[in-house]
Amino acid sequence: MNPQKRREIFRRFRAAKPNPTTELKYRTPYELLVAVVLSAQATDKSVNKATEALFNKYGTPQKMVKLGVTGLEEYIKTIGLYRNKAKNVVELSRILVQKHGGDVPTTREALEELPGVGRKTANVVLNTAFGQPTVAVDTHIFRVANRTGIAPGKDPREVEDKLLKFTPPEFLKDAHHWLILHGRYVCIARKPGCPECLIRDLCEYRKKTKA
Repeated sequence: MNPQKRREIFRRFRAAKPNPTTELKYRTPYELLVAVVLSAQATDKSVNKATEALFNKYGTPQKMVKLGVTGLEEYIKTIGLYRNKAKNVVELSRILVQKHGGDVPTTREALEELPGVGRKTANVVLNTAFGQPTVAVDTHIFRVANRTGIAPGKDPREVEDKLLKFTPPEFLKDAHHWLILHGRYVCIARKPGCPECLIRDLCEYRKKTKA
């Protein structure tokens, strides 16, 4: 895909949604971090439902540590893998209090040292909470990047590197959100919504659907 076509794709995304953001509900970087950890192999909707009451009472790492693993499990048991996630959230909260004064760190290295936080989660927090130009490649972004030809790659890291390299700088901060929303609602896995796609004429997917 040539640079002009790629730029036009992101220009259209921006025109359609100038201020995209995550669908996870949060008020602070800490709440976002917890929500992203909980969202692994779960829907944003299910996470938001569970965290609404949780964050109202235990929205700081200090309070989360006091709540404890068993207490947290009661709030998030509707989310997949909740037992392991509860352990990770309480432990990462403890580390935030002990090592970072209760604040969420703003570097990838420090974030990835926290239990349950991998590269993708760190990228989401760095981008969404702190405005850093990172791209978190989940299944939706991986599919869209490969299917459209924007940034094809054999694994998430290759797609991430290509997106960072080829996305025009003025679009980079929001690229993650545009791509994930496009993959979630239009360029879906089984039958992409090509007829209503705003980048249909620019996309390089050969098997476009007609209806």
